[in-house]
Amino acid sequence: MTDDGFIAEHGRDIEAARQRIASRVRHTPALRTDIDERLILKAENLQVTGAFKVRGALNAVLRLHEREPDVQTVCTVSSGNHSQAVAYAARACGMHAVVVIPQGANPNKVAATLALGAEVISDGVTFDNREEFAARLAAERGLPMIHPFDDWDVIHGQATAALELLDDCPDVEMVIAPVGGGGLLSGTALASRYRGASVKLVGVEPESADDASRSLSTGTLQRLAATPATMADGVRVLSIGERNFEVLVERGFADAIVTVSERELQNAVEEIWRVGRLVVEPTAALPLAAFRSGRIPNPVSGRVALMLTGGNVDPAIVSSILEVERPA
Repeated sequence: MTDDGFIAEHGRDIEAARQRIASRVRHTPALRTDIDERLILKAENLQVTGAFKVRGALNAVLRLHEREPDVQTVCTVSSGNHSQAVAYAARACGMHAVVVIPQGANPNKVAATLALGAEVISDGVTFDNREEFAARLAAERGLPMIHPFDDWDVIHGQATAALELLDDCPDVEMVIAPVGGGGLLSGTALASRYRGASVKLVGVEPESADDASRSLSTGTLQRLAATPATMADGVRVLSIGERNFEVLVERGFADAIVTVSERELQNAVEEIWRVGRLVVEPTAALPLAAFRSGRIPNPVSGRVALMLTGGNVDPAIVSSILEVERPA
């Protein structure tokens, strides 16, 4: 399929997703703060369940409910934000959610998922085996899987954040977003091209999780040997999805994917909290880390939008970042 046909087809699905989920999500603000006058912050940390993930989860669960109204239970795998999103979406549709979460995941995200009525399974689950564990569980129980990122319905739902951004800020020249599995970045790419916007698209990942940047540079899907050690728990995946690879790499819709150090990420978290006065988790600070560190190739002179993907904070991590030395 030509790029034009590909974009038109997915554009229709993105518009349909926007209508489908409109009554259950928030149109989050595009903020200008004291951080930098050039920056616009798309505040998905203020979204329902505290992260953009609810957009994709809702669209996927609602689409499933339309196609198969007799389905009572769905399954997913996630280290946190997607698990809450699927639990919320399932409850909204009168369904049940079974969520596979690795041991050692953010305890607040696990608690929030349980509070939304999901069955959480963590025994024997690691960040490295979670995908296989969840696939096996779903097969054993005969449950449909709502994948966190390698699913067109999820991608189309995530793309609605970019539609809002382009509606609110049509003068944006660049969008910078975190990259884990690639759902948000590929959805943003599809939405911006569908709208015909001349927007440069840049993804950001930690240096220890550079599979997406290597995939883009080599043209082949790269996979990490083990789950990366990074404070950005929202991007602790081994590789981007096949559908995301098609959008970002094979079709060349990503202009660049860059990496940042943990120190650069830590500094960005502190700046957003102290100067922007916004509650964000480390993953959401990846775009600012790239912007501040000068990692963005061919920077633009106009407005730059940063996707603040979530605000479901692990207090222990953020308190250590914000800790100041006090007199005894």
